[in-house]
Amino acid sequence: MVHMSDVIISIAAIITLLAGGGYALYSDRSRAGLFLFAALTATALLELFDMLSLAVPADAFFWKKCALMAESLLPLFWILCSLTFARQPGPRKTGLMAKVAIAAAFLFSALFQMYPLNAFFYAPDFPGERLLFLGNAGFFFYIGVMTCLVVALVNFETTLTNASPNALWRVKFELIGLGTILAVQIFYFSQALLYRSLNMNYLPLRSLMYLAAAALMAYSLVCRRGNVRIQVSRQVAFKSVVLCAVGVYLVALGILGEGMKYLGGTFPRTMSITLAFLAGIALLILLLSERVKREVKVVLHKNFYQNKYDYRTQWLRFTEQLSTSRSGEELLQRILAAYCDIFGIGGGALFLYEEEPSGYCATAYYEMDPIPGVISPDSSLVGFMKNRGWVINVKDGNLDGDGGKYPFLERNCISFIIPLFDVERLIGFITLGRVIKENEEYIYEDYDLMKTIARQASQAILHQRLSDEIAQAREMEAIGNVATFVVHDLKNLVATLSLIVDNATKYMQNPDFQKDMLTSLNNTAEKMRILIGRLKNLGDKSLLNLQTVDLMELVDRTAHMVAGEKITVSGTTEMVTADGEEVQKVVMNLLINAVEASDPEQPIHAEIGNNGGAAFIRIADQGCGMSDHYMRTKLFKPFKTTKKQGLGIGLYQCRKIVENHGGRIEVSSLEGSGSVFTVWFPAGTEIRPGTFVDSV
Repeated sequence: MVHMSDVIISIAAIITLLAGGGYALYSDRSRAGLFLFAALTATALLELFDMLSLAVPADAFFWKKCALMAESLLPLFWILCSLTFARQPGPRKTGLMAKVAIAAAFLFSALFQMYPLNAFFYAPDFPGERLLFLGNAGFFFYIGVMTCLVVALVNFETTLTNASPNALWRVKFELIGLGTILAVQIFYFSQALLYRSLNMNYLPLRSLMYLAAAALMAYSLVCRRGNVRIQVSRQVAFKSVVLCAVGVYLVALGILGEGMKYLGGTFPRTMSITLAFLAGIALLILLLSERVKREVKVVLHKNFYQNKYDYRTQWLRFTEQLSTSRSGEELLQRILAAYCDIFGIGGGALFLYEEEPSGYCATAYYEMDPIPGVISPDSSLVGFMKNRGWVINVKDGNLDGDGGKYPFLERNCISFIIPLFDVERLIGFITLGRVIKENEEYIYEDYDLMKTIARQASQAILHQRLSDEIAQAREMEAIGNVATFVVHDLKNLVATLSLIVDNATKYMQNPDFQKDMLTSLNNTAEKMRILIGRLKNLGDKSLLNLQTVDLMELVDRTAHMVAGEKITVSGTTEMVTADGEEVQKVVMNLLINAVEASDPEQPIHAEIGNNGGAAFIRIADQGCGMSDHYMRTKLFKPFKTTKKQGLGIGLYQCRKIVENHGGRIEVSSLEGSGSVFTVWFPAGTEIRPGTFVDSV
């Protein structure tokens, strides 16, 4: 007969488990929240089916079969939950051992389907006598289940040991609750393995532990839990407190079992075990308390060690924290976290000097409320730090009565102020809040270590600022380069318009000229619209708009835009796959250069042809030409030019465009006799879509 109190406790446990899982899924829609919900739901279903198997004797074996199905799901869900709960990487980057554990957990569902219920256990007097004797399949089944639960418990321990102080404060009660659920399940199944029988008299104990675990998880989820993601080390942990504890427990269980054969089991075992579990939970909470840990550290340092700190360990740990920071904000956070962890402080803030608004502003916080306002460089607090260079203990009255001028010191329970120097320049300071262990005595060792860490932190902050300034300078340089290319394109368009204006004074009454002028103006306006469109997507590189291009028609059209009848065009019609707009930029730039290098009466010739299947455009002039030294050292180099009004990027841009088409530019020139530029397109020009172009 089932006691009503047992039913009430079991129902309460089921409701709290389902509520906890539902709230976890509601607050975290990621895989971690889903797996936690699945694990708690499977645990709640197991509790429900076990309760029904005792409460409804007529259908006891049906409900026990349902309970066995829920037990077969526990390994998979709990291992997945333990690998994702509050962790940064998630199961996509799990190691080989974790993948093996997940694969093994899948087997339990298959094993449940392969064997009938009587292969797992038999119970001639169930549910009158709450014992289910295990068969061979059941014995090995529960060995596997318990092993997987131990693996999940080890994973939770790994998450716990890798948590930062801030993350540990947020998730420790939730981890203790999850560990309690696994621990009581391991206890329940280990009893079954020890006696080859499932003793369902332990169900009230299990339900009580579920309630205690749910209470801890509810407190953590509602009052402390935030968006916590813990980076777990990839190294395999060969030493584990959980493994040692489970080993000791199993040995003690064997000794207890043998002893009970002789001493009997008359004492209230369920109550004793319940109290033992509750005492274990309380002990674990104490061990994870920052206050208790600080008390223990102080006692150990006072009585067993010559120095208060292991300086080598602290230096290596602090250096590793700084070197693995991925941003300036994370660097400042880690500096504050290190101070709070080393010196037993509840929170802190970091002030840095800012040019605007010309003062020291709080730029980073660690478990401390924001501090508004700006501290002037001429204030007495800053002057005291500059003159003395001390670590200020606020309680010692080192501020000479000026503490009242800074209400944030009292409001945030500031205990220490640590200056950050770059040689003689005060770049900032750190304020540390409430001391975790009240009345802890801070001595010269603490102050020396605070100043030593401050020197290293100052250099790290300056290095990060310098890196940010370099990155900003590179961005400005990139913007400047883009602007230079834009100006060059505009310069070519202005040159085209200037030539049209010059020719208009002579041929304005000619109807053919008027027609050509309108065409040229329309083309120029279209190019300007394209340029504006590309400027709107300044962060993206342009993609080549590949199409079939008639080189003869393109060169002839461009020649009329540049200099009209001065340029002669000859050759054969050649069709290539290219971006017509980009190729026209190349031709226009070469023609404008030829016009500017030649006297008005000197002709310019453009030839289109084919040699060995490779199409080419050759532009020849009889202008001033170039020296060998200039072609060798400056030609095609950005920002190198001999023109007074030139920008030095035209030929550089031309070569980049041609190279992006898979071609090349050849140059021959003789100083005083002219130059010949030949643009070669590869045979059977085929450009894969998506080729990047550097021009705007």
